[in-house]
Amino acid sequence: MKMEMASSSVLPRSKSDQLETMLRKSPSAESALSIARKLRIGSPSPKMHTRKHSRSGQLDEMSSGGALSRASSASFGFYSSAGFTVPPEDIDNLQESSDDDIPEDIEADTQKKIHTEPTLPIYLKFTDVKYKVVLRGVRTTVEKNILNGITGSASPGEVLALMGPSGSGKTTLLSLLSGRLIETAPGGSITYNDQTYSKSLKRRIGFVTQDDVLFPHLTVRETLTYAALLRLPKTLTKQHKEERAMDIICDLGLERCQDTMIGGSFVRGISGGERKRVCIGNEILINPSLLFLDEPTSGLDSTTALRMVRMLREIAKAGKTVVTTIHQPSSRLFHKFDKLILLGKGSLLYFGNASEAMVYFSSIGCTPLIAMNPAEFLVDLANGNINDVSVPSELQDKVQMSNSKCETKTGKPSPTIMHEYLVEAYETRVAGEEKQKLMAPIPIDESLKSMVSSPNREWGASWFEQFSILFFRGLKERQHDYLSWLRITQVLSTAIVLGMLWWHSDSSTPRGLQDQAGLLFFIAVFWGFFPVFTAIFTFPQERAMLNKERAVDMYRLSAYFIARTTSDLPLDLILPIFFLLIVYFMAGLRLSVAPFVLSLLIVFLSIIAAQGLGLAIGAMLMDVKKATTLASITAMTFMLAGGFFVKRVPVFISWIRYVSFNYHTYRLLLKVQYDQIPPALTGIQQDRGFMEITAMLAMVVGYRLLAYISLRNMKLQS
Repeated sequence: MKMEMASSSVLPRSKSDQLETMLRKSPSAESALSIARKLRIGSPSPKMHTRKHSRSGQLDEMSSGGALSRASSASFGFYSSAGFTVPPEDIDNLQESSDDDIPEDIEADTQKKIHTEPTLPIYLKFTDVKYKVVLRGVRTTVEKNILNGITGSASPGEVLALMGPSGSGKTTLLSLLSGRLIETAPGGSITYNDQTYSKSLKRRIGFVTQDDVLFPHLTVRETLTYAALLRLPKTLTKQHKEERAMDIICDLGLERCQDTMIGGSFVRGISGGERKRVCIGNEILINPSLLFLDEPTSGLDSTTALRMVRMLREIAKAGKTVVTTIHQPSSRLFHKFDKLILLGKGSLLYFGNASEAMVYFSSIGCTPLIAMNPAEFLVDLANGNINDVSVPSELQDKVQMSNSKCETKTGKPSPTIMHEYLVEAYETRVAGEEKQKLMAPIPIDESLKSMVSSPNREWGASWFEQFSILFFRGLKERQHDYLSWLRITQVLSTAIVLGMLWWHSDSSTPRGLQDQAGLLFFIAVFWGFFPVFTAIFTFPQERAMLNKERAVDMYRLSAYFIARTTSDLPLDLILPIFFLLIVYFMAGLRLSVAPFVLSLLIVFLSIIAAQGLGLAIGAMLMDVKKATTLASITAMTFMLAGGFFVKRVPVFISWIRYVSFNYHTYRLLLKVQYDQIPPALTGIQQDRGFMEITAMLAMVVGYRLLAYISLRNMKLQS
């Protein structure tokens, strides 16, 4: 007793001194003692923490917390072997940061505090949320219920996790809460500060999709900078918006990879965890009040997933409401959530504090028979898998008294019976109390409530600013594809082959004239097909990005469409210049400045018209395979009706030539090359080609207008 009192009376005050004193008594722990001294000596001063974005400051901060915790926990073996005992309260002091202070590596450092600024608090409430889809068959129409009356809430500063097996309705519920889907069944309600959803809420809601929808050829800094320029309010200058983007990069620990391309399936880029943080950065740029995330940890290892959830907790601490779907997280990750919704087959099995979930299921007779991850236990219950779960006695009695079909081969209730029991247990024990809580008034001012339902719809930039930003973003993103070695080789090799086949062709003889006319027709066909099959991929490939950015009112559709179609032109018109320079002089066409320039302008006009057709087909179908098939049929028909293969086209199909850019391009090239149309090329009038030019310009405008109308009528998908 005296020894214990003496030891407690001289117990050092600080953690490092305490650790050093105990280690000094153990001769077998000299190395651990030296580590403790180094930690005490190397601990940072408070001034070092004022450097917000300093790498050295981060490393010093980690060494003072997480490293000391590791050293103390690692040396407990020495205490027990030497016979020393430490008071319980002092053990708590030594281990108080054991889990949350795991040091982050430099590549994925997320220990920095998320950029904080005033956030409009939004209390999310939802009662009896239902959703169903109609499955239309050949003869029958079936309605399938996806959600069956889900009730819950989330408050600022909280992280609400939606958990359940695949197909339980997690993503559908998340889309409904974020306003990306409309509730299809009457009776339910979703409110934001007791107000219904309005378009003005778009700028206060961030939504991170499960798939990382990003441009692969842009760097991290370019991606976030363009998002900042488009999404942040007009009141901020361009410099302030760029600084905001850099703040987000530093807050998310992306400084090391800020100049690295995002990458994709065929482009090497940043890691999966960094890509997910970029997606989150895109959303927290606007300081959202509500942040929704769909499977933010999918594809990540357990350590990276833990860092991701820690970052979400930091975001929530800034006054934001965070709602995320999660699929069977680790035990450490599960305990980071504040609230939990457990779904099974579209029904609510549990809503409440995540820390109380195991207590609730134990109260209804469902407890794990072996040590297991709580999340694994809950997902097994939602699936009806009760192999390692105790069966409630009342359910066991019910099964034995009923039909034997309700039992499985192991003698336990079937998954269907178990699911019905869990739904009924929640409805009778918890649901009523939770609904009463949702009736309580929200503890915020009426003025804040009214801000949620403001009818004003604000854009982050003017129409011209949106156009210019999207134009330069498009140039940067697509220059890698348009100026790739594969495409350059394709065009230049075709030009060289044509030049050798028509080497110094002679138009003085009827046979030579026919050969040269064949070359002009091939030029018209080649620069008609090439742009069509390039442009049809434009909108189908960018559909996911367009849906994502339009869903948050990032820009006007007209600004996007004009920027997207015009940003391709500088890149589309580079290769034809080199193509014509090779073919024109190798084939010995009319050697004069005016015919060469006019031929180049005609090819440019053909490319723009053909590109419009490709855009229209892609926008109408929004499916690459269907668009490719339709484009092949259309291009072949235009080529056959172009006036080279068939001179006498039947009347009932002759109208096709007037909407064929191949036909008009071929006629214009002939008129430029020959002052007098030779008798061998009948059916072509010698004029200035105003009719052909007018028809081509009409196609340039008409095809693009059709593409824009198709995009305008496209339904945005969540």
